[in-house]
Amino acid sequence: MRILLQRVSRAEVRIRDVSDGVARVSGRIGPGLLLLVGFTGSDTDSELQWMADKVIGLRLFPDEEDKMNRDIVEHGGAMLVVSQFTLYGDARKGRRPSFVKAASPDTAIPLYERFLLLLRDRGATVETGQFGAMMDVELVNDGPVTLLLEREAPTVPGDTI
Repeated sequence: MRILLQRVSRAEVRIRDVSDGVARVSGRIGPGLLLLVGFTGSDTDSELQWMADKVIGLRLFPDEEDKMNRDIVEHGGAMLVVSQFTLYGDARKGRRPSFVKAASPDTAIPLYERFLLLLRDRGATVETGQFGAMMDVELVNDGPVTLLLEREAPTVPGDTI
């Protein structure tokens, strides 16, 4: 599981209707975190739990002394969570990225929905995009603060990838 996390002053995701090109707002937040989230086929509930705890617990927001000492819940901010299979794009060879490590929609959709539930269960206000849709994401990066988080399922000794 990978997350590209950005602290934002505001963020919005619009879903583009491919038939008429009109975009409608799916999720919008003020100050908080934008999470672009990607999954692999080997991700389990263990990775989801770890990542939800990590994201909720990260102290990325300023306290009274302007030090990054508050987490998202203490800060009173919200999260905008957008599925992003391209986080698993491999562009080491050729000119067209390979996405073979990205989870298929049959696997990724339940992982995405479970991750959203875990964030909400931990006290986060969560807005979303729409899985698999063409989306326009607009944000104002605050800081800028941007982190790449990754949690891989443990491999069995002797397994080859």
